[in-house]
Amino acid sequence: MTRFIAAVLAASICGAAFAQYPNKPIRLIVPFPPGGAAELGARIFAQPLGLQLGQPILIETRPGAEGIIASEAVKKSDADGYTLYYGTATGMSFAPSAKKVAPYDPVNDFTPISMVGIFGFFVFSHASLPVNNINELIAYARANPGKLNYGTGNATSILATAQFATQQKFEAVHIPYKGDGPLTIDFIAGRVNFTIATPGNIAPQVKEGKVRALATLLPSRNALLPDAPTLQEAGLPDVPITPWGGLFGPARLPREVVDRVNKEMVVVLARPEVKEAFGRLSFEPRSSTPQELSAFVAAQLKAYGAAARASNISLD
Repeated sequence: MTRFIAAVLAASICGAAFAQYPNKPIRLIVPFPPGGAAELGARIFAQPLGLQLGQPILIETRPGAEGIIASEAVKKSDADGYTLYYGTATGMSFAPSAKKVAPYDPVNDFTPISMVGIFGFFVFSHASLPVNNINELIAYARANPGKLNYGTGNATSILATAQFATQQKFEAVHIPYKGDGPLTIDFIAGRVNFTIATPGNIAPQVKEGKVRALATLLPSRNALLPDAPTLQEAGLPDVPITPWGGLFGPARLPREVVDRVNKEMVVVLARPEVKEAFGRLSFEPRSSTPQELSAFVAAQLKAYGAAARASNISLD
């Protein structure tokens, strides 16, 4: 009887504590460096989410190792709601499926909270390259085997470009970067010939004529770069993987915390100003239930694994 009373009191105290959540700043870990689509997107939703929760959300970038460094940092964090994770396809779909021994289980080692949305990717070429559309890029690459290089800043970029090169039967030199931010610097400077990347800071350079947007991987043309046709419009096959972002916590995050953060994320992602800001990154915001995000993560893990095997890409 004494143990029962103690357990009830402990549960009551715990419930009261989480009813006051949050009562201090929250850390949001982002797996890419500043300046890329993930970090820019995190800024868009973190500030209004913090206002909704009544505490500031502090962004902490942990780039490197295809999202593994950030993912493992979150996995080892206390499940108290004060460490959240802006997980993306790179660390949650590609890394676990492209290694022989997965460093973590993206379904069971994390607590899903809400989907954040889908990234828009484009095929860009530097203006110094004598091509004006994606079919001209393919023809030029075939005519100059191994002479072009391409940069990648994330898993979708790696897999999409590898599949693209395999499908179109050309060879190019791969230059990997830790994120879209450092990739963009070298690309605009002309040290990278072409890339499949999020528009981020590249889009303004298209309007200035320094780079060209040859096509989009999105299913329809995007208002940010409306002159870029879809792959289907260019007569090319689609890429089967989805570049996505979602909000997570460590495993066993209390239900009260999950429900509170999810509720506020739904409000934040529905705001017109948030949608407009994401639109400038060609990012499609979409919230979800924790259960929907969990099912989506499981499905994308399989899709990225299949794409990695088809492209003969491994992180080992």
